[in-house]
Amino acid sequence: MSKVNIETVKAFLLELQDTICSGLELADGQATFVEDSWQRAEGGGGRTRVITDGAIIEQGGVNYSHVFGASMPASATAHRPELAGRSFHACGVSLVIHPKNPHIPTSHANVRFFIAEKEGEAPIWWFGGGFDLTPFYPELEDVKHWHQVAKDLCDPFGDTVYDDYKKWCDEYFYLKHRDETRGVGGLFFDDLNQWGFEKSFEFMQAVGHGFLDAYLPIIEKRKATPVTAAQRDFQLYRRGRYVEFNLVWDRGTLFGLQTGGRTESILMSMPPLARWEYNYTPEAETAEAVLYNDYLKPRDWLHL
Repeated sequence: MSKVNIETVKAFLLELQDTICSGLELADGQATFVEDSWQRAEGGGGRTRVITDGAIIEQGGVNYSHVFGASMPASATAHRPELAGRSFHACGVSLVIHPKNPHIPTSHANVRFFIAEKEGEAPIWWFGGGFDLTPFYPELEDVKHWHQVAKDLCDPFGDTVYDDYKKWCDEYFYLKHRDETRGVGGLFFDDLNQWGFEKSFEFMQAVGHGFLDAYLPIIEKRKATPVTAAQRDFQLYRRGRYVEFNLVWDRGTLFGLQTGGRTESILMSMPPLARWEYNYTPEAETAEAVLYNDYLKPRDWLHL
Protein backbone atom coordinates (compact mmCIF):
# COMPACT_ATOMS: atom_id res chain seq x y z
CA MET A 1 0.00 0.00 0.00
CA SER A 2 1.21 3.50 -0.77
CA LYS A 3 2.38 5.52 2.22
CA VAL A 4 -0.36 7.56 3.88
CA ASN A 5 0.61 11.25 3.73
CA ILE A 6 -1.66 13.68 5.52
CA GLU A 7 0.46 16.69 4.53
CA THR A 8 -0.23 16.01 0.84
CA VAL A 9 -3.95 15.83 1.58
CA LYS A 10 -3.88 19.09 3.54
CA ALA A 11 -2.06 20.89 0.72
CA PHE A 12 -4.71 19.77 -1.76
CA LEU A 13 -7.56 20.82 0.54
CA LEU A 14 -6.15 24.31 1.02
CA GLU A 15 -5.77 24.70 -2.74
CA LEU A 16 -9.29 23.37 -3.30
CA GLN A 17 -10.73 25.92 -0.89
CA ASP A 18 -8.99 28.71 -2.84
CA THR A 19 -10.21 27.36 -6.20
CA ILE A 20 -13.84 27.00 -5.13
CA CYS A 21 -13.95 30.41 -3.48
CA SER A 22 -12.51 32.07 -6.59
CA GLY A 23 -15.00 30.29 -8.84
CA LEU A 24 -17.98 31.26 -6.70
CA GLU A 25 -16.84 34.88 -6.40
CA LEU A 26 -16.55 35.11 -10.16
CA ALA A 27 -20.01 33.62 -10.60
CA ASP A 28 -21.52 36.01 -8.07
CA GLY A 29 -19.83 39.08 -9.52
CA GLN A 30 -20.39 41.24 -6.45
CA ALA A 31 -19.57 39.74 -3.07
CA THR A 32 -16.29 38.25 -1.87
CA PHE A 33 -15.44 35.76 0.83
CA VAL A 34 -14.30 37.02 4.23
CA GLU A 35 -11.80 34.74 5.95
CA ASP A 36 -11.76 33.94 9.64
CA SER A 37 -8.76 31.86 10.70
CA TRP A 38 -9.12 30.02 13.98
CA GLN A 39 -7.25 27.70 16.33
CA ARG A 40 -8.64 24.83 18.37
CA ALA A 41 -7.34 24.62 21.91
CA GLU A 42 -7.28 20.80 21.86
CA GLY A 43 -5.31 20.77 18.59
CA GLY A 44 -5.68 22.08 15.09
CA GLY A 45 -7.59 24.91 13.47
CA GLY A 46 -8.92 26.09 10.18
CA ARG A 47 -9.94 28.78 7.71
CA THR A 48 -13.61 29.66 7.65
CA ARG A 49 -14.65 31.70 4.62
CA VAL A 50 -18.11 33.21 4.41
CA ILE A 51 -19.79 35.15 1.61
CA THR A 52 -22.95 37.19 2.24
CA ASP A 53 -25.40 39.46 0.43
CA GLY A 54 -24.02 38.90 -3.03
CA ALA A 55 -25.72 39.42 -6.34
CA ILE A 56 -26.32 35.65 -6.55
CA ILE A 57 -25.34 34.16 -3.20
CA GLU A 58 -27.40 35.20 -0.19
CA GLN A 59 -25.04 33.40 2.14
CA GLY A 60 -22.50 30.64 1.86
CA GLY A 61 -19.41 29.23 3.45
CA VAL A 62 -16.37 27.28 2.28
CA ASN A 63 -14.48 25.90 5.27
CA TYR A 64 -11.13 24.21 5.66
CA SER A 65 -10.36 22.51 8.95
CA HIS A 66 -7.72 20.24 10.42
CA VAL A 67 -8.38 19.03 13.95
CA PHE A 68 -6.51 16.44 15.97
CA GLY A 69 -6.54 14.97 19.44
CA ALA A 70 -5.32 12.22 21.74
CA SER A 71 -8.63 10.33 21.83
CA MET A 72 -11.82 9.92 19.84
CA PRO A 73 -15.25 11.25 20.88
CA ALA A 74 -17.89 8.81 22.09
CA SER A 75 -19.95 9.17 18.90
CA ALA A 76 -17.03 7.92 16.80
CA THR A 77 -15.98 4.99 18.98
CA ALA A 78 -19.59 3.83 19.26
CA HIS A 79 -19.72 3.62 15.46
CA ARG A 80 -16.14 2.36 15.10
CA PRO A 81 -15.00 0.64 18.33
CA GLU A 82 -11.59 -0.15 16.80
CA LEU A 83 -10.79 3.58 17.09
CA ALA A 84 -10.82 3.51 20.89
CA GLY A 85 -7.46 4.39 22.41
CA ARG A 86 -6.14 6.01 19.25
CA SER A 87 -5.12 9.56 18.52
CA PHE A 88 -6.67 11.11 15.43
CA HIS A 89 -6.36 13.72 12.71
CA ALA A 90 -9.36 14.86 10.65
CA CYS A 91 -9.12 17.38 7.82
CA GLY A 92 -11.48 18.48 5.11
CA VAL A 93 -13.19 21.15 3.06
CA SER A 94 -16.93 21.59 3.51
CA LEU A 95 -19.20 24.08 1.80
CA VAL A 96 -22.83 25.11 1.59
CA ILE A 97 -24.19 27.76 -0.78
CA HIS A 98 -27.62 29.36 -0.28
CA PRO A 99 -28.49 31.45 -3.36
CA LYS A 100 -30.99 34.33 -3.31
CA ASN A 101 -32.97 33.21 -6.33
CA PRO A 102 -35.16 30.19 -5.52
CA HIS A 103 -34.65 28.94 -9.07
CA ILE A 104 -30.99 28.28 -8.20
CA PRO A 105 -30.70 25.25 -5.91
CA THR A 106 -28.88 25.22 -2.62
CA SER A 107 -25.73 23.13 -2.91
CA HIS A 108 -23.43 21.27 -0.55
CA ALA A 109 -20.07 19.58 -0.97
CA ASN A 110 -17.53 18.00 1.32
CA VAL A 111 -14.26 16.13 0.98
CA ARG A 112 -12.39 14.84 4.01
CA PHE A 113 -9.63 12.61 5.30
CA PHE A 114 -9.37 10.84 8.64
CA ILE A 115 -6.54 8.91 10.25
CA ALA A 116 -6.31 7.30 13.68
CA GLU A 117 -3.01 6.04 15.03
CA LYS A 118 -1.69 3.95 17.90
CA GLU A 119 1.93 3.12 18.62
CA GLY A 120 2.89 -0.31 17.40
CA GLU A 121 -0.20 -0.73 15.19
CA ALA A 122 -1.02 0.12 11.59
CA PRO A 123 -2.95 3.39 11.11
CA ILE A 124 -6.67 3.32 10.41
CA TRP A 125 -7.56 5.84 7.72
CA TRP A 126 -10.16 6.66 5.14
CA PHE A 127 -11.48 9.30 2.76
CA GLY A 128 -15.03 10.54 2.50
CA GLY A 129 -17.11 13.23 0.87
CA GLY A 130 -19.48 13.98 -1.96
CA PHE A 131 -21.83 16.67 -3.20
CA ASP A 132 -25.60 17.04 -3.33
CA LEU A 133 -28.17 19.46 -4.73
CA THR A 134 -31.29 20.84 -3.05
CA PRO A 135 -33.58 22.56 -5.57
CA PHE A 136 -36.79 24.45 -4.79
CA TYR A 137 -38.06 24.79 -8.37
CA PRO A 138 -36.14 22.00 -10.10
CA GLU A 139 -35.42 21.81 -13.80
CA LEU A 140 -34.83 18.30 -15.09
CA GLU A 141 -31.98 19.39 -17.36
CA ASP A 142 -30.16 20.84 -14.33
CA VAL A 143 -30.60 17.65 -12.33
CA LYS A 144 -29.39 15.55 -15.28
CA HIS A 145 -26.35 17.80 -15.68
CA TRP A 146 -25.52 17.54 -11.97
CA HIS A 147 -25.65 13.76 -12.08
CA GLN A 148 -23.82 13.52 -15.40
CA VAL A 149 -20.86 15.39 -13.92
CA ALA A 150 -20.98 12.99 -10.97
CA LYS A 151 -21.04 9.93 -13.22
CA ASP A 152 -18.27 11.21 -15.48
CA LEU A 153 -15.86 11.71 -12.59
CA CYS A 154 -16.74 8.30 -11.11
CA ASP A 155 -16.41 6.25 -14.31
CA PRO A 156 -12.57 6.08 -14.36
CA PHE A 157 -12.67 4.44 -10.93
CA GLY A 158 -15.04 1.60 -11.76
CA ASP A 159 -18.26 0.71 -13.52
CA THR A 160 -20.40 0.66 -10.37
CA VAL A 161 -18.88 3.60 -8.46
CA TYR A 162 -21.45 6.17 -9.56
CA ASP A 163 -24.41 3.87 -8.91
CA ASP A 164 -23.07 2.86 -5.50
CA TYR A 165 -22.28 6.36 -4.30
CA LYS A 166 -25.41 7.87 -5.84
CA LYS A 167 -27.47 5.33 -3.88
CA TRP A 168 -25.52 6.07 -0.72
CA CYS A 169 -26.22 9.79 -1.18
CA ASP A 170 -29.96 9.17 -1.58
CA GLU A 171 -29.96 7.11 1.59
CA TYR A 172 -27.78 9.47 3.65
CA PHE A 173 -29.48 12.77 2.79
CA TYR A 174 -32.89 11.43 3.74
CA LEU A 175 -35.17 13.04 6.30
CA LYS A 176 -36.63 10.00 7.99
CA HIS A 177 -39.08 12.06 10.03
CA ARG A 178 -40.42 13.61 6.79
CA ASP A 179 -40.11 10.53 4.56
CA GLU A 180 -38.44 12.55 1.82
CA THR A 181 -34.99 13.15 0.39
CA ARG A 182 -33.32 16.46 1.15
CA GLY A 183 -33.02 17.12 -2.55
CA VAL A 184 -32.00 15.31 -5.72
CA GLY A 185 -28.79 13.82 -4.36
CA GLY A 186 -25.48 13.40 -6.09
CA LEU A 187 -22.61 11.47 -4.52
CA PHE A 188 -21.78 10.38 -0.99
CA PHE A 189 -18.92 8.12 0.08
CA ASP A 190 -17.20 7.31 3.34
CA ASP A 191 -14.69 4.82 4.78
CA LEU A 192 -12.89 4.75 1.42
CA ASN A 193 -9.55 2.96 1.77
CA GLN A 194 -9.96 -0.31 -0.13
CA TRP A 195 -8.28 1.12 -3.25
CA GLY A 196 -5.11 2.08 -1.37
CA PHE A 197 -4.05 5.60 -0.51
CA GLU A 198 -3.12 6.96 -3.95
CA LYS A 199 -6.24 5.89 -5.83
CA SER A 200 -8.54 6.80 -2.93
CA PHE A 201 -6.92 10.24 -2.76
CA GLU A 202 -7.33 10.65 -6.52
CA PHE A 203 -11.03 9.96 -6.21
CA MET A 204 -11.44 12.46 -3.40
CA GLN A 205 -9.67 15.04 -5.57
CA ALA A 206 -11.97 14.28 -8.52
CA VAL A 207 -15.04 14.83 -6.33
CA GLY A 208 -13.64 18.08 -4.95
CA HIS A 209 -12.87 19.47 -8.40
CA GLY A 210 -16.20 18.22 -9.77
CA PHE A 211 -18.30 20.52 -7.61
CA LEU A 212 -17.77 23.70 -9.64
CA ASP A 213 -18.21 21.80 -12.90
CA ALA A 214 -21.59 20.61 -11.64
CA TYR A 215 -22.84 23.82 -10.00
CA LEU A 216 -21.64 26.84 -11.95
CA PRO A 217 -23.57 26.07 -15.17
CA ILE A 218 -26.79 25.85 -13.14
CA ILE A 219 -26.12 29.24 -11.55
CA GLU A 220 -25.52 30.75 -14.98
CA LYS A 221 -28.74 29.31 -16.43
CA ARG A 222 -31.06 30.30 -13.57
CA LYS A 223 -29.65 33.52 -12.12
CA ALA A 224 -31.86 35.82 -14.23
CA THR A 225 -35.13 33.89 -13.72
CA PRO A 226 -37.83 36.23 -12.36
CA VAL A 227 -38.96 35.55 -8.78
CA THR A 228 -42.35 36.11 -7.15
CA ALA A 229 -43.00 36.75 -3.46
CA ALA A 230 -44.75 33.38 -3.22
CA GLN A 231 -41.69 31.61 -4.65
CA ARG A 232 -39.46 33.35 -2.12
CA ASP A 233 -41.76 32.22 0.71
CA PHE A 234 -41.60 28.65 -0.55
CA GLN A 235 -37.81 28.80 -0.74
CA LEU A 236 -37.64 29.93 2.88
CA TYR A 237 -40.04 27.19 3.93
CA ARG A 238 -38.01 24.49 2.19
CA ARG A 239 -34.80 25.85 3.70
CA GLY A 240 -36.28 24.73 6.99
CA ARG A 241 -35.78 21.14 5.82
CA TYR A 242 -32.09 21.89 5.41
CA VAL A 243 -31.91 23.05 9.00
CA GLU A 244 -33.79 19.98 10.20
CA PHE A 245 -31.42 17.59 8.46
CA ASN A 246 -28.24 19.26 9.66
CA LEU A 247 -29.36 19.41 13.28
CA VAL A 248 -31.06 16.02 13.51
CA TRP A 249 -29.28 13.62 11.17
CA ASP A 250 -25.93 14.93 9.94
CA ARG A 251 -22.98 12.93 11.32
CA GLY A 252 -20.47 15.63 10.44
CA THR A 253 -22.27 18.21 12.57
CA LEU A 254 -22.35 15.82 15.52
CA PHE A 255 -18.67 14.88 15.10
CA GLY A 256 -17.62 18.52 14.92
CA LEU A 257 -19.54 19.51 18.04
CA GLN A 258 -18.41 16.47 20.04
CA THR A 259 -14.75 16.99 19.18
CA GLY A 260 -14.86 20.59 20.39
CA GLY A 261 -14.84 22.04 16.92
CA ARG A 262 -15.55 25.70 16.28
CA THR A 263 -19.31 26.10 16.58
CA GLU A 264 -19.57 29.09 14.25
CA SER A 265 -17.76 27.18 11.50
CA ILE A 266 -19.77 23.98 12.03
CA LEU A 267 -23.08 25.82 11.84
CA MET A 268 -22.16 28.09 8.93
CA SER A 269 -24.18 25.64 6.78
CA MET A 270 -27.41 27.12 8.11
CA PRO A 271 -29.35 29.43 5.78
CA PRO A 272 -29.50 33.12 6.71
CA LEU A 273 -33.31 33.04 6.62
CA ALA A 274 -35.79 30.17 6.87
CA ARG A 275 -39.39 29.68 7.90
CA TRP A 276 -41.66 26.92 9.14
CA GLU A 277 -45.37 26.56 8.45
CA TYR A 278 -47.66 24.16 10.24
CA ASN A 279 -48.88 21.23 8.14
CA TYR A 280 -48.00 22.78 4.78
CA THR A 281 -49.26 20.95 1.70
CA PRO A 282 -48.61 22.27 -1.81
CA GLU A 283 -51.62 22.89 -4.01
CA ALA A 284 -52.19 20.23 -6.66
CA GLU A 285 -50.65 20.75 -10.10
CA THR A 286 -48.43 23.63 -9.00
CA ALA A 287 -44.68 23.96 -9.38
CA GLU A 288 -44.38 23.37 -5.65
CA ALA A 289 -46.31 20.11 -5.98
CA VAL A 290 -43.95 19.00 -8.75
CA LEU A 291 -41.04 19.22 -6.31
CA TYR A 292 -42.83 16.99 -3.80
CA ASN A 293 -44.26 14.51 -6.29
CA ASP A 294 -41.38 14.13 -8.74
CA TYR A 295 -38.11 15.15 -7.10
CA LEU A 296 -38.07 14.28 -3.38
CA LYS A 297 -37.56 10.59 -3.98
CA PRO A 298 -34.62 8.57 -5.32
CA ARG A 299 -34.71 8.27 -9.11
CA ASP A 300 -32.45 7.28 -11.98
CA TRP A 301 -32.06 10.85 -13.20
CA LEU A 302 -29.78 10.06 -16.13
CA HIS A 303 -32.35 7.84 -17.85
CA LEU A 304 -35.52 9.90 -17.54
